[in-house]
Amino acid sequence: MISSQFDAVIPILCVTLAGLVVLLAEAFRGRDEKMPIGGLAIIGLLGAGIASILLWDRNTESFGAVTADNFALFVNLVLVVVGILTVVFSADTVERDRLPAGEYYATLLFAIVGMMLMGQATDLLVIFLALETMSIAVYVLTGIRRDQVQSTEAAFKYFLLGAFASSFFLYGVAFLYGVTGTTNIDELSTRIAAQSMSGNPMILLGIGLLIVGFGFKIAAVPFHMWSPDAYEGAPAVITGFMSTGVKAAAMAAFVRVFLKGLDPMIADWAPVLWWIAAATMIIGTVVGVAQTSLKRMLAYSSIAHGGYLLAGLVAGNEVGKAAILFYLAAYALTNLGAFGVIALLGNRERANDDLRDYAGLWHSHPALATLMTFFLLSLGGFPPTAGFIAKWYIFSAAIGSGYYGLAIIGVLSSVVSVFFYLRIVVMMYMTERDARPVPPQISRLAMAGLVVAMLGVLYLGVLPTRVIELAQQSIGTIF
Repeated sequence: MISSQFDAVIPILCVTLAGLVVLLAEAFRGRDEKMPIGGLAIIGLLGAGIASILLWDRNTESFGAVTADNFALFVNLVLVVVGILTVVFSADTVERDRLPAGEYYATLLFAIVGMMLMGQATDLLVIFLALETMSIAVYVLTGIRRDQVQSTEAAFKYFLLGAFASSFFLYGVAFLYGVTGTTNIDELSTRIAAQSMSGNPMILLGIGLLIVGFGFKIAAVPFHMWSPDAYEGAPAVITGFMSTGVKAAAMAAFVRVFLKGLDPMIADWAPVLWWIAAATMIIGTVVGVAQTSLKRMLAYSSIAHGGYLLAGLVAGNEVGKAAILFYLAAYALTNLGAFGVIALLGNRERANDDLRDYAGLWHSHPALATLMTFFLLSLGGFPPTAGFIAKWYIFSAAIGSGYYGLAIIGVLSSVVSVFFYLRIVVMMYMTERDARPVPPQISRLAMAGLVVAMLGVLYLGVLPTRVIELAQQSIGTIF
């Protein structure tokens, strides 16, 4: 019998055990032996998803620092979907680039362990440990193609800047602990409110340092400079994993810390996040227009989407809180689908991620062109896709809280972003290439993953009510 003290960490344990099993399988695998290592990873992720569903509404806690409230479980389910789709899209990449399968899948699983722990942690120090667990694994995944200079350079830049961001975060935790005497998020809120600490310069400094740490992980301006290089240098499927999983985990911790632990200080930090959200949406969109590499273009798109998420955080009302969770689910399916297409079109000699590489894709591979069009329209916020509904709720939340300027900036940046999404669509359907490329050989499993992502995006766009209700119920459990 397992003590109830471990209930809240069962989803995390499932993924951890899967990572260890993958490592053992790789260690005992013969040189030319075929082994379904990716399947082992999927089994572990499915176990975590089932455990999260079984823990729903139980609101369990482990060791006083990890909770399994519905908010954390909703984020867990998003991360499980991100993990499974990443594994499905990775099979072709691992074989094509001759990556060490055991190391690759194990590192991927350990990154998800850190992500889940970030969403479930109720203590600032545990969030920091989870942040480092996730970050170190993602640094390794970014540079896993050791024979490519660009990949190694991207990993080094990401590691170096990430170390600075982690230091800022830890200093922020130290300042808050020095003033309040606790790192527990619930206690933090109570002590700040009880002692009327609003305006205390030490707390304000601590909050500012936390914003730097979280802002780096979600690639918010001005802490975004690492993302274009890291996204371009990493394998396309890992870029999709970073842009969705890392963002989901960081936003989950961001929401819990600021809307729960630092809620009494909302008048102090909301204006700062307003300006960061506005700058993130504007710069992510404007600079993205000038890109010709799809990976860099989608990197700046990811930056802009981080601004939309921050707009929901700044709004802070019931609609905004639920909209953040819905947005994370919609964005995860959409962006993973887009990067999945990019990954499947690449080969060992050439990434095929330049805009010109997509000229005439409709003629050479109509199925991929159709799927890519669907994902791009969702990123641009076209109905009836999940992206449209997600943006609608975010902007409605901002208007509901009186942040009309932020909503206007969001709408205008979304309209401008349509240009670079439609530019790809035009290239696929209306531009011919001088030399018709040989259509890539794509596995049925990868195509099935893309279709599932597309159906998820369509479902969230046409029938979003149930998921929105779940998001509202989930976010309410942290208060």
